[in-house]
Amino acid sequence: MISLGQTAPDFSQESSRGTINFHEWLGDSWGILFSHPKDYTPVCTTELAVAARLMPEWEKRNVKVIGLSVDTGENHVGWEKDIEETQGQCLNFPVLADADHKVSKLYGMIHPDTDPTITVRTVYIVDPNKKVRLTMTYPPSTGRNFEEILRVIDSLQTADRHRVATPVNWQKGEAAIIPPSISNDDAKGLFPQGWKELKPYLRIVELPKE
Repeated sequence: MISLGQTAPDFSQESSRGTINFHEWLGDSWGILFSHPKDYTPVCTTELAVAARLMPEWEKRNVKVIGLSVDTGENHVGWEKDIEETQGQCLNFPVLADADHKVSKLYGMIHPDTDPTITVRTVYIVDPNKKVRLTMTYPPSTGRNFEEILRVIDSLQTADRHRVATPVNWQKGEAAIIPPSISNDDAKGLFPQGWKELKPYLRIVELPKE
């Protein structure tokens, strides 16, 4: 199993946009790698379209998106046409053609107790240092919430930038939390704007507008 903080395994695999060498392709960007049970499946068709429609938001956050399906590149071409026809959105990111299951096995995307021939809906968020920052696994029957994935990206980037944590249901621009690992003395230097202390372990801070 791949754990948070682990270096995301590198790989080379064919895709709908040619060969992808994962770490090289990521460069200094954040990355979202997400798998699909197979081509020509209804839930995946809606997911890929939404991920593509959010491209301006990914680009604002320096995020690259890459999908994976355990089918061939030839299948991907036909499926992309269906996605554009039914969802009104063309794909603008690569989809790995993982017919040999090389990447899906490397990333633990196939769960034999579910179906040994297809992947579950797994999501990995990888930071510019190639570290895994989030893992999520959905069952094949449940479509993902890409607004939540976008929210997590905002939270991670805000946490890295300001050395904070974010509370339940946090949205970009809202107040954050000073982690207990930061003493009040250190917090004075990090947060000269001050903070509200509800408990010694619960300090709420407003962040500068970005």
